[in-house]
Amino acid sequence: MIEHNGAMLQYFHWYTPGDGSLWNRLAREAPALAAAGFTSVWLPPAYKGAAGGYDTGYGVYDLFDLGEFDQKGSTRTKYGTRDEYLAAIRAAQAAGIQVYADVVFNHKMGGDHPESFTATPFDPHDRNRPIGGPRTIEAWTHFAFPGRGERYSTLQWHWWHFNAVEMDADGGHAIYLFEGKRFQEAVDLEKGNYDYLLGCNLDLDNEDVREELHHWGRWYLDTTGVDGFRFDAVKHVKADFFFEWLQGLEQHAGRDLFAVGEYWSPVGAALDHFIDTTKRNLMLFDTVLHHTFAVASHGGNGFDLRTVFDGSLVQRDPDSAVTLVSNHDTQPLQALESVVEGWFKPLAYALILLRRGGYPCVFAADYEGAEYEDVGRDGQQHRVVLASHRWLIDRFLAARRDHAYGDQYDYFDHANCVGWTRLGNAEHPGGMAVVISNGSDGVKHMEVGVPNRAYVDATEHVAEPVVTNDVGWGAFRCRAGSVSVWVPAEARA
Repeated sequence: MIEHNGAMLQYFHWYTPGDGSLWNRLAREAPALAAAGFTSVWLPPAYKGAAGGYDTGYGVYDLFDLGEFDQKGSTRTKYGTRDEYLAAIRAAQAAGIQVYADVVFNHKMGGDHPESFTATPFDPHDRNRPIGGPRTIEAWTHFAFPGRGERYSTLQWHWWHFNAVEMDADGGHAIYLFEGKRFQEAVDLEKGNYDYLLGCNLDLDNEDVREELHHWGRWYLDTTGVDGFRFDAVKHVKADFFFEWLQGLEQHAGRDLFAVGEYWSPVGAALDHFIDTTKRNLMLFDTVLHHTFAVASHGGNGFDLRTVFDGSLVQRDPDSAVTLVSNHDTQPLQALESVVEGWFKPLAYALILLRRGGYPCVFAADYEGAEYEDVGRDGQQHRVVLASHRWLIDRFLAARRDHAYGDQYDYFDHANCVGWTRLGNAEHPGGMAVVISNGSDGVKHMEVGVPNRAYVDATEHVAEPVVTNDVGWGAFRCRAGSVSVWVPAEARA
């Protein structure tokens, strides 16, 4: 279950060093992360990918190999060994942090042997339109798992366990739908039908596939003891399968499990439909809000802050929204690159960490900073340096934990300067006030409900305290293009 005022940390980014150290680092850092105010961590896929020890985990090869078997040129995964992974989970949980595992049910990659079969090519941009007749193709669809053998599962995967690939072994380019197969329904309607994403696409009409995924879920939960799951690419998978899988796993475990899906779409109605189809058992990342943050960061003072939540999931359905500023897919040089500029990130994190509604997720590269090189869309090599915002995020987390309680009053009455207050409760008296500006220095006359009380800026952007009047109102300030978080003065003593 989500703790009140909980906060999640995505404990990796796309370019996390592939030296096998991540699991051990989490085991060391878990107490400090808990002290900072994080109540959960989302970890990257822990199983072997097609690129072995270099794979981020999204190029899924063997779900049962958690860094235990010599496969794809490596025993460990990018992040460490099975024993180190299990030890990291235990360390995080001992520190009071829930652990969420990343699950990829859409595809497999890195098959061990090619197979020949009949398939029909479809237009990659309109998966309802064939662009040729049936033909024999060859694709790497046999997954034999020679390093693992029959340990944990006896199933070897063959072409009939999938329904499509993107190209055959001879280099033909199309979405090849296998003979006797169909694209799944209850998926996103982009490109006519967005069942296929990449690799060997799992066929959830196949009974062996469904049973294997259920078997793997029970094995994984028994092995790791994780507290929940982040599901990758859910818009490409039959939505009702996630409900079926999660319900079966909760019955097996005898406990509730957290679940959030990655449905990357700017269409709010598509997110709502998925939430309804899964009977509100899965939350979704608020991709609409992320895109608004990106637009706002590029718009400068031309963006109207009063509209920042318009169309967002957290505005419409706060109990179903995991709010975020950035993630591994949106960071520079990635396929879904959607950059929130550095100056705006503190404002964005204040908007997700210090308000009611939503379950906020902090991105590792924003928290720790990151440096890396990769090839961009222009085909050129680029070096990226992302600044750390840890100092401010830690102060937001502390304010969330200690002061973000009670009624919320919004003062979204100016295009370039908005604010809100939280009035606190009996256990957390005093409340707080937040002011953000994407323009010049700003001031907001706002009510915190406590008369004649001194408040100080936890961000230290404004040095002078604010003292409320006889009815609990104060003139709370912030610097240009900045955020200030005003908390009772005695809380900073």
